[in-house]
Amino acid sequence: MTWMLRTIMELIDTDLDALLSAIYSRYGYDFRGYSRAHIKRRVLQRLRLSELDNIALLQKKVLSDTHFAACLLRDLSINVTEMFRDPGFYRAVREKVIPLLRTWSHIKIWHAGCSTGEEVYSMAILLKEEGLYDRVRIYATDFNQVVLEQARAGIYPAERMKNYAWNYQRSGAKAAFSDYYHAQYDSAIMDPSLKKNIVWANHNLVTDSDFAETHMVVCRNVLIYFNTELQNKVYGLFNGSLVKGGVLCLGRKESLRFSNYSDRYSDMDKDQKIYRKNYRYE
Repeated sequence: MTWMLRTIMELIDTDLDALLSAIYSRYGYDFRGYSRAHIKRRVLQRLRLSELDNIALLQKKVLSDTHFAACLLRDLSINVTEMFRDPGFYRAVREKVIPLLRTWSHIKIWHAGCSTGEEVYSMAILLKEEGLYDRVRIYATDFNQVVLEQARAGIYPAERMKNYAWNYQRSGAKAAFSDYYHAQYDSAIMDPSLKKNIVWANHNLVTDSDFAETHMVVCRNVLIYFNTELQNKVYGLFNGSLVKGGVLCLGRKESLRFSNYSDRYSDMDKDQKIYRKNYRYE
């Protein structure tokens, strides 16, 4: 890397630091612990779309234009999801987690970083098929109010249903996927029975507190966008939320192994990164 290129990259990093600090000071959203590669990619994309010459100009517009700021906040949030994403995970939940959940009379599940809600509805379908949904309250949270409203509505493009049905069948399906939504024009609307025990709430993993007495925490494919320090902070949040013997579900690219909390959990499924909180730990 040439001296000039190094200098340009250092200037970009300095400008990014200033932008993230300004966003936190002005709007209260803290992205400073997110993966720098993720932040840089999203900010540079917004620069191109906005036809702005540099990050300093983008920062100025973010601070003066709340609509533009909302666009950038949506860019920085993580909204990659689909129904029954990674079907093997849902098979593992059916086979290994459901028997444990049956031992509790009332079950509280925290689905953190729920995005537009596809995976929350997937879990609701699974719990309904296993006869547990009436005993469950799912708290589905995200810091992005726009995606939360989309999740609450439960309306998705009909063109995605074929792929979602394929995921569902591979997850250990016990019905036809079409039983859980009805089509209206070019949209698929999730069945109201799936919504009755879901509480949608605004929650920021970076700045907000934990959920007490939770039996299961699901946070998949979110922590890969955080740096190590922030990951450990969020693992602490989950640990403080889970009852002893509770279940923590992460994405396959995430792991407790090198975190500050690895000794507090045992593997339930190594491949799917499903852990159980120990009753006792050193």
